[in-house]
Amino acid sequence: MTSQTLFAEARRYIPGGVNSPVRAFRGVGGEPFFVDRAKGAHIWDIEGKEYIDYVGTWGPAILGHAPGVIQEAIAAAALKGVSFGIPNPLEVEMARTITEWVPSIKKVRMVNSGTEATMSSIRLARGFTGRDKIVKFEGCYHGHVDSLLVKAGSGALTHGQPDSAGVPAALAQLTITLPFNDPEALRAIFAREGSQIAAVIVEPIPANAGLYLPRPGFLELLRELCSAYDALLIFDEVMTGFRLARGGYQERCGITPDLTALGKIIGGGLPVGAFGGRAEIMDQLSPDGPVYQAGTLSGNPLAMAAGLAQLHELERLNAWDKLEAIGAEFEEGTRVALKKAGRDYVFQRIGSMFCLYFTSGEVWNLADAQRSDRAGFARYFHACREAGVYFAPSQFEAGFLSLAHTSEDLVKTAQIVERALGA
Repeated sequence: MTSQTLFAEARRYIPGGVNSPVRAFRGVGGEPFFVDRAKGAHIWDIEGKEYIDYVGTWGPAILGHAPGVIQEAIAAAALKGVSFGIPNPLEVEMARTITEWVPSIKKVRMVNSGTEATMSSIRLARGFTGRDKIVKFEGCYHGHVDSLLVKAGSGALTHGQPDSAGVPAALAQLTITLPFNDPEALRAIFAREGSQIAAVIVEPIPANAGLYLPRPGFLELLRELCSAYDALLIFDEVMTGFRLARGGYQERCGITPDLTALGKIIGGGLPVGAFGGRAEIMDQLSPDGPVYQAGTLSGNPLAMAAGLAQLHELERLNAWDKLEAIGAEFEEGTRVALKKAGRDYVFQRIGSMFCLYFTSGEVWNLADAQRSDRAGFARYFHACREAGVYFAPSQFEAGFLSLAHTSEDLVKTAQIVERALGA
């Protein structure tokens, strides 16, 4: 069976043939391939073709694919039972580890996905403050939550319209969408509606529209305004948590959110999410408080075992210095390739996350990112894929490096990137 025939079969039974939209290759054209196996920084499709992988399960594979420590942890946990629906010791160990590593989190609750984490954080913020409105930023994706699938209207301060069928317009009206890195818009909306805002949710490093960084002072202003108006600040660190530092990006930037959403790395490749924050806020959750949230598989022992094994291995290896070095080497190779190919495209990186925008000039927000040459990116993507390098099949997704990427991988990638840019 080939990927082509399997995709045709998949389309008979699965909407679009995929279980998550970006996998369908609609952003680059063509059809997806199907993976047979993965190890380290490499994946092999069902036809045997090998790729150097820079998707990394969209973030969780920070140690690389199929690391022995995680495989062993899952196997050992499975021998005792794959799920209980009853408290198990690994849940407590994970909660203790998270609160020790992330100082802003005093209590934490496990869920099964990043979407659940952000959804629950929003409900909790509304319950704690007694307010209904939330603020989000263009280009920041927080999962397929009704309240968060909203885009901006005609102006920076207009209330949103649904960004997906099935999202009631009345619910969208409670979400205000602003441009990222726009302090004037932020000040204006708080001056106008601050007393009605329950929370501001933000990816402190937006990584779902490529990758762009906060301007100096922007996140600090966000913290200041939330505190002044008694609104909660929610950091969505589903991608950046435990990847950019032991304590997440909030450790690097020195800003303390009220709530934090986590996922990906704390599951070691298994479905997982978590949200946590100040104790007085978290104590509003059922069964202690009036905000209801539940999950049959929350704290699943396999996911907890895999995530704990990954976190402990990251700490044992002092992984963040190593990831920074790998990221710097990858960046150097990419910039040399850009220069040799005569391209002035924007390359952005922080730690082991990166994006190559097919545009010139600075990229600070979604509008800047959308200047990118999507057709040019699609040609580049397919050229890299044909040569054995797999990047995310969209201009507007971040790439991920892992501890398993070797200098040999990075050198080969830079050579392929240079040829693909020149095509």
